[in-house]
Amino acid sequence: MSKNNWLFEITPKNKLLDFNLKEVWAYRDLLILFVKRDVITIYKQTILGPLWYLIQPLFTSIIFTLVFNNIAKIDTGNIPPFLFNLAGITSWNYFKDCLMSTADTFKKNQNIFGKVYFPRVIMPLSVVVSNLVKFGIQICILIAFYIYFVLSGSTVRPTALIITFPFVVLCMAMLGLGLGMIISSMVTKYRDLSFLLSFGVQLLMYVSLVNLPYKLFKDNGYAWAVDYNPMAHIIEYSRYILLGEGSYSVFGILYTVLFSVAALILGILIFNKTEKTFIDTI
Repeated sequence: MSKNNWLFEITPKNKLLDFNLKEVWAYRDLLILFVKRDVITIYKQTILGPLWYLIQPLFTSIIFTLVFNNIAKIDTGNIPPFLFNLAGITSWNYFKDCLMSTADTFKKNQNIFGKVYFPRVIMPLSVVVSNLVKFGIQICILIAFYIYFVLSGSTVRPTALIITFPFVVLCMAMLGLGLGMIISSMVTKYRDLSFLLSFGVQLLMYVSLVNLPYKLFKDNGYAWAVDYNPMAHIIEYSRYILLGEGSYSVFGILYTVLFSVAALILGILIFNKTEKTFIDTI
């Protein structure tokens, strides 16, 4: 039988930088299925269920407020400390969840990858989308507390730049997806990275302005520790547009955008290269 008589031909990818969006769209039902699995089944056999989406940021914000603001007396300016911490944690959680879940893509799904073909990039994409649902729920909680503090006399107000918030979420998604794909590709050979990632993410949180204001770093001569951290710029800018307090720089925004895009492109390159041979090394 000649080559032209085959109905389908499966060949390895020739391009490294290829998201193959046409094929991903053809498998969109599978993408939706994975999103539903991530959202519904993760807390399926728990007592509180989806309430964990709310409990985690609320309790973390309370602890941060007690320790850093009430005991350590860290000033958050005109922003109520609890609202300051909740805004930072909400943004940080989305990035962290995208990064941690994507970084485990190959190892966690090796049984599926070894049995059936589908565009492998659907797995990390489903993580980003499913975490977006969780992020949306937590944003609603942030809005509820924002309204409470405004009615209580707080002067916090969103700025006109709030229309750029979807762009901020996109940057977080690209950053988490890109870095996650890079790490997931390396984990296939170096399992120690899984443990290093958990430890590193915890440390990174403290220099990402999640619970500490930028002014604190600047006044103590440690501004450099956050100036080159894209997540620090994202969280600081998010607070500024949502609560009307804080600062941002054009350099910081441009740097964050370029870093996020570069991380995504590099992630795609490494992910596409690794998926060809990972089943032999995992």
